[in-house]
Amino acid sequence: MTDAAESRRTQDQHAGHKIHLYGPHHASASLDITALFPELREHSSTATRLHPRPGAPTIGDSSVGGPLLWPADEVWPVCDDAGAHEPYNLTTPAALRRRREILATAEAREPLPGGDFLTAEERAELDAANALDLDDLIEDPIPLVPVAQLYRRDIPDYAGPYDTDLLQVLWCPVDHSDRHYSPRVSLYWRDSSAVGPQLEAPPEPLVISDMYLPVPCVVHPEQVREYQYADLLPDDLRERIDEWDDDEDESRPHYQADLSLAPGWKVGGYTNWSLTDPYPMDCAVCGTTMTLMFTVDSGDWNGMHCSWRPSEENPAASPDIVGVQIGRGYSLYTFRCPESFDHPPATAMQ
Repeated sequence: MTDAAESRRTQDQHAGHKIHLYGPHHASASLDITALFPELREHSSTATRLHPRPGAPTIGDSSVGGPLLWPADEVWPVCDDAGAHEPYNLTTPAALRRRREILATAEAREPLPGGDFLTAEERAELDAANALDLDDLIEDPIPLVPVAQLYRRDIPDYAGPYDTDLLQVLWCPVDHSDRHYSPRVSLYWRDSSAVGPQLEAPPEPLVISDMYLPVPCVVHPEQVREYQYADLLPDDLRERIDEWDDDEDESRPHYQADLSLAPGWKVGGYTNWSLTDPYPMDCAVCGTTMTLMFTVDSGDWNGMHCSWRPSEENPAASPDIVGVQIGRGYSLYTFRCPESFDHPPATAMQ
């Protein structure tokens, strides 16, 4: 990040989240919400925004969608729950990568004669890929796909076992009927210094959903302070914030959209329950209330409210950077049990 981002990160840590508004309808501004509602300090937490950007990460890097530091003698995990696999948006990894290449080429070049976006050859190639019949492949075990690899040294909100310094997030890259039609997530914690010979060529699934293969990205961690989802605040505080939010002045930020919960890929922080009412996330093994640990988002900032867009980013840039879409542009929140890292994670799509 730039010096400006470093300065903003320091401000966030010590004085609440100071935002910067961008867009044609907003003047540049900043606001410390705790100056207006000091009680919010008791309902706050830090989160590390990952800010993934396409790159060439290695196994020694924190990354999204990059290669994993994986022991050669450890079997690569597969999902064998064929009964939960759903045949939606199916493709192959090679076909999806080729589609991305074709579309990137088309975006970068001058318009074609006649105004077409794709050449006839490109359109034929994409049509052939779309015609593939892959439904039967979801009946077989599906190798998991790397989602993120995060080293403790890079992530201020890393919260793994004390004897680990590496979190690896993988998922089964098709919709699961038992996960509200989202991927099934698996977590692996490691001591990177204890990994000996490394697996050189992990198996790749024969079939995936075209929404669940991340573009390999380097990360640019930024720690920010978040404030609890409004409906989970004490009633009196929530009512006063709602009254303040009812101001129709669109030139200033609002609690839920601009000030409380960071969008994008992140570690830690709070869940945005905007799709449903908040519901309990309890451990399936011991019943303990679970803790939000990791968030996958369909964009790095909210396309409608740009207050969380990094100041270094081109205002015209798309927030869809990783090539992952959760539902209709939602987020997938992964929770862990605070009683044991061995208990399975749980997810919520919001």
